[in-house]
Amino acid sequence: MTADTRTVAASSRVRDTRQGANGADSQPVILADNVTRSFTVGNQQVHALAGVSLSVPTGSFVALMGRSGSGKTTLLNMIGALDQPSTGEVYVEGRPLSKLSDNELTRLRREEYGFVFQSYALLPILSTAENVELPLRIAGKVGAKERRQRVEDALALVGLERWANHRPYEMSGGQQQRVAIARALVSRPRVLIGDEPTGELDSKTGAKIMQLLRDIVDREGVTLIMATHDPTVEQYADEIYRMQDGRIIEHWAREQPGE
Repeated sequence: MTADTRTVAASSRVRDTRQGANGADSQPVILADNVTRSFTVGNQQVHALAGVSLSVPTGSFVALMGRSGSGKTTLLNMIGALDQPSTGEVYVEGRPLSKLSDNELTRLRREEYGFVFQSYALLPILSTAENVELPLRIAGKVGAKERRQRVEDALALVGLERWANHRPYEMSGGQQQRVAIARALVSRPRVLIGDEPTGELDSKTGAKIMQLLRDIVDREGVTLIMATHDPTVEQYADEIYRMQDGRIIEHWAREQPGE
């Protein structure tokens, strides 16, 4: 990635439509418009986000980078409907999240989003297949035959078909994170949200997970937005937003073929 592909975007609003990863104009799946988030800690007001705007094109891999405390996880929580902005708005496919009911937000998180965190959060008493199947059981909308097929498909995506009957403690850290990714994909979400998904992995294994996520975006058309410290993300992401003190201080996009 060369320096001339980078554009500073700290002070300007992101347009309502962007050029997608495939080179065609597309409505962004996620749009954050001048989002702020403040917390009161004791007698002090902490501004975790200070007017952040960004756009995530459908079918792209977007990374949020920055030091701890830069605001990237807070922004991810806004996008993931896990928290609400103090001011500003987050739109998902044109829908303002602030206008959705609690039931609608729950449905969004359950059916349209998949989440992958730094901690794998696998249940040790369950097999790989049972861990992956769990979101479908909780949702209760898919019959047993379709659940089995979806689990098989998700495990095939992450290359763990042969590990379906193993328990988490029988697997490496990288394999466990693959299980967590399969669990996030089993509901066939449109958006995959990752918070430091390689944070507990060594660099070699982390690079494999990054490549896996890149492949999933390319093959399945899933939109991925990830908060990460991992500098290797620059080799895989379509767009990177660098954050500092609750603001976006830099934004750059990877050149697409033909540009």
